[in-house]
Amino acid sequence: MSRLNGARLTGTADAAWRGDFGRALRAEWTKLRTAGEAGRLLLLVIVLTVAVGCGTAKAVKCPDAGCGQDAAKLTLSGVTVGQAVIAVLAVLAVSGEYGTGMIRTTLTAVPNRITVLTAKATILTTVVLAAGTAAVLASLLAGRCLLPGSGFTGAHGYAPLSLADGPTLRAAVGSVLYLVLVALLGLGVATAVRDAASAIGIVLGLLYLFPVVTRVVNDPEWQRHLQQISPMTAGLAIQATVHLRRLPIGPWAGLGVLATWAAAALLVGSVLLHRRDA
Repeated sequence: MSRLNGARLTGTADAAWRGDFGRALRAEWTKLRTAGEAGRLLLLVIVLTVAVGCGTAKAVKCPDAGCGQDAAKLTLSGVTVGQAVIAVLAVLAVSGEYGTGMIRTTLTAVPNRITVLTAKATILTTVVLAAGTAAVLASLLAGRCLLPGSGFTGAHGYAPLSLADGPTLRAAVGSVLYLVLVALLGLGVATAVRDAASAIGIVLGLLYLFPVVTRVVNDPEWQRHLQQISPMTAGLAIQATVHLRRLPIGPWAGLGVLATWAAAALLVGSVLLHRRDA
């Protein structure tokens, strides 16, 4: 009898959690969809990523065979700019509610705070996946058209960019996942910090300051270690399609480093969200 009661209680708890999660998902989607800046920021991600990739594809030349350039990485270079907009979007998904006081309403409707954070992460992941996929595919298409004019031709050892090519496919998929992980990193930091300006500063600092510090350090061994733990440098190793042995860290291992940063930020954010008052 006790086992039967326990099973009923467990089933009731699971049903309650699913109900809360469903409501939280609908609420987060409504908030993101009706927030005017969210749509503009996602569009800006696509435009900036493609524009920077196109500019790089036209600017970098391959005058002869063996020029040593990575065509796929050049085309996807706009991700380094688009990620900043993704970080801002992720931070505003949390800090905006704290700024307006709406977070109290959210937590009243769904008291389980981890459920709220999970719903935010799910919706953010979905929209960034969509925008990131559009940006990456458009960048590769533009690069396929523009790179031959810069000398990236079959005569110089470069086939047209294609997702049928394994390394190019990995770079494309990895770039989308990279943007998702940046979004989750921003979400975790914003949940922990609450203040929009501080959270944006921390996330952009983590992304862009590591490469600056690496250049300042003179010791090659320390440079390599810093590159291996840098969220951006390690994460963007996923875009490399040539000279992989020269990388400080492998493509998927590098993306794993960024995933670790994002997981750590979400863990800290969830703990603080659970313990603090709204």
